[in-house]
Amino acid sequence: MCRRLKANPATAAIPIVFLSAADDLSERLIGLRDGGVDYILKPFESEEVIARIRIHLGLKAREPLDDAWLSVEHLNEEEVLVRAAQGQLLANLSQTPRLEELAEQLGVSEKRLSRAFRRCLDMTVFQYLRNERMRTAQRLLTQTSLSMVAISEEVGFTSAANFSTAFREHTGVSPSDYRRGDAPDGGASSLHDT
Repeated sequence: MCRRLKANPATAAIPIVFLSAADDLSERLIGLRDGGVDYILKPFESEEVIARIRIHLGLKAREPLDDAWLSVEHLNEEEVLVRAAQGQLLANLSQTPRLEELAEQLGVSEKRLSRAFRRCLDMTVFQYLRNERMRTAQRLLTQTSLSMVAISEEVGFTSAANFSTAFREHTGVSPSDYRRGDAPDGGASSLHDT
């Protein structure tokens, strides 16, 4: 839920305070990493909860309003869901979650997540993930001197050979040719121009 609230421009600025009996450090860190501003463990004293909420609201009130926040039109529920999923996927391109895991992390069913991607992006979750991996690989090939093995690992392939095959299918050229600028669309030089 926190991920979805933070992915929606209409609710992204709201400070989220977790109130939970989950006292495992890793769970608390996940909550904070996903956008929570505080984590209060049960049992709790109501005065402390109120004091912490007042502190966070006071801190929020001092922040200047972001122009982007003011100009963003409100997204529908499916668009928010897709943005939250995109954030999860892009946070670690080297890992491919199962659709079931991704849906569970976002608090929705697999069917609902798949339908949202189809309606908003006209592709499946994994088509989106593959496109982003290829886009990242193209950027790494042109803007870094990382080896093919390092790039393939960075974008989630188990071997450089699998990466090379997938890259060739996606772009029409090998990663080496793309790095040299031998791609049909200009490869390296076109990326630097944009």
